Amino acid sequence: MAALQPVRGTRDLLPDAARAHRAVEERAFAVATRFGFGEIVTPIFEFTEVFKRTLGDTSDIVTKEMYTFEDRGGDSLTLRPEGTAPIVRAFISGGLAQQVPVKAFYRGPMFRYERPQKGRLRQFHQVGAEVLGVEGPAADIEVIVLGAHILEALGLGDTVTVELNTLGDLESRAAYRETLVAYLKGRQGELSEDSLARLERNPLRILDSKDEGDRAVVADAPVLADSLNTTSRDFFARVTEGLDSLGVSFEISPRLVRGLDYYTHTAFEFTTTHLGAQGTVLAGGRYDGLCKQMGGPPVPGVGWAAGVERLSMLMTDPPAAPRPVAVVPAGAPEDEVLATRLADRLRRAGLVVDLGYSGNMRKRLKRANTLNARAAVILGEDERAAGAVTVRDLDSGEQTRVALDDLEAALDRYR
Repeated sequence: MAALQPVRGTRDLLPDAARAHRAVEERAFAVATRFGFGEIVTPIFEFTEVFKRTLGDTSDIVTKEMYTFEDRGGDSLTLRPEGTAPIVRAFISGGLAQQVPVKAFYRGPMFRYERPQKGRLRQFHQVGAEVLGVEGPAADIEVIVLGAHILEALGLGDTVTVELNTLGDLESRAAYRETLVAYLKGRQGELSEDSLARLERNPLRILDSKDEGDRAVVADAPVLADSLNTTSRDFFARVTEGLDSLGVSFEISPRLVRGLDYYTHTAFEFTTTHLGAQGTVLAGGRYDGLCKQMGGPPVPGVGWAAGVERLSMLMTDPPAAPRPVAVVPAGAPEDEVLATRLADRLRRAGLVVDLGYSGNMRKRLKRANTLNARAAVILGEDERAAGAVTVRDLDSGEQTRVALDDLEAALDRYR
């Protein structure tokens, strides 16, 4: 019988990977906390309508990638493919409209049925930040700067580029839509089936197409910047001026768009060349129409999400396993009992302690070296008689006899 394997597109986080994964989340949360963000934790599944209503019937996520199922009560549920819609749903159902601005940080697994590739899985993890209730560009600036600070905290500040664009307000988008549709209809014979289906319903999504034929058509398409009204130009100018004043470098990327109708004004991505073709590590934008589209009040929002797997692959200083103190009994039954008590005492004092389950002293010291232990606390008949232990520094080999009452203080250097 063949051994059971993980489902394609999923992976186990074994200790080294789990440590890096946790470090990304914790460093991101620590920085977000300094920016005044509070954590919101939503369920990993929602009513399907949460995503169909927001992502649209023509999006790849809804048509091809969502894990949707009917529960025993007959409700259609979906494992969350992204984090923004659940945060906005929680904002509405939690009655947070009276507490704006709401600054939310989130983290957790997402699920999409897509072709696995480097840094992209069917169960993947994201950290994200959303600001709800701020109309002006100050929130756009803050969430972009937050993203920059988090990437710096991960040691990635010099490896990413901020790509920035504006989608304009609803009036500007409507004007651009007309211009874009007129252009695309002139070349619709060159478009893919998916893009032809989107031509009338959501032509901006064609700009995101990965089809090579579509990309050739899009390369000559008019740019949104030419359709911006004065209000949109002023909003974007204030965003760029704010980033400049804070020393955040960026590149204007006129082809960077968001296809969903509720997106307005700022769109941005942090990209890298260190992950091959799929180089986006953090992306977001302003979504002023989303809350109203979900049945809530017309509250503006802006935010981003970042892939934890990709960030952990890029980390320059992944956390090492903690170096324990090994408690090593010489082998007599009395030593084993004392070692168990001593290990418990040291753990309560905050030390990382390894206590082998069996073996003589030589084998246990060998295990301590395998674990890269920092020190060994050795106890045998002589130590028991003296009410002491022998502390061996496993880097230098130096040994010291230490009274039991003084042990915690003696081990402070190994914390």
